[in-house]
Amino acid sequence: MSAFTLYPAIDMRDGKCVRLLQGDYDQETVYGDSPFDMAKQFVEQGAEWIHMVDLDGAKDGKKVNHEHVLRIAKELSVKVQIGGGIRSMDDVSYYLDHGVDRVILGSTAVSNPEFVRAALREYGSKIAIGLDARDGYVATEGWLETSHIMAEDLAKRLVEEGAETFIFTDISKDGMLEGPNVEAIAELSRITGKEVIASGGVSSIDDLVKLKEDERNVSGAIIGKALYTGRFTLSDALGSVE
Repeated sequence: MSAFTLYPAIDMRDGKCVRLLQGDYDQETVYGDSPFDMAKQFVEQGAEWIHMVDLDGAKDGKKVNHEHVLRIAKELSVKVQIGGGIRSMDDVSYYLDHGVDRVILGSTAVSNPEFVRAALREYGSKIAIGLDARDGYVATEGWLETSHIMAEDLAKRLVEEGAETFIFTDISKDGMLEGPNVEAIAELSRITGKEVIASGGVSSIDDLVKLKEDERNVSGAIIGKALYTGRFTLSDALGSVE
């Protein structure tokens, strides 16, 4: 199996680093005024990737915090993946042409499948599909809406279109520090046969070890609140999954 990658998360709102509880915009905690400074700290601890989310973009349906993303991609020696507010091929090429390594498409997989198909055709593995699930159903529009489409069904369809990487979030786990939904993550990787990055709920290094030891293509984990609240450091986490 390929290396297990850790993705420290930087969620941006109004230019600040924040965390939301279960995606609720009314339950926000600000952890820093500068996404760049936060990314720099993660890089100094050994991060090879940074996972970034434009929360304003996800809500407004357009790029909002993009300048922070490009600065990190340009000035720091780290790979960057970004999601939130990416609604067109122009948005995708904007990021990929300016040094971002991977673009995450989420809500549009439901609302605009033709765009997602085109992006996968054009950019292949530089596109990740963000599957955010509430009770197994895909949530959209910055988690404000829940669709009638099962996450597993959508994933199978997108594999046929060329998707290679999925980021799976169980919204009920996000920001709760109760551990990830390992079974759902593993099941998605089994069904798709593709790489699945776990997101939401990581609360301890044990959670990361469990995910890494799963044999079913779980290729990495996104870590947010556990880092920001000092449950463990990124350098300790990286040491545990080497």
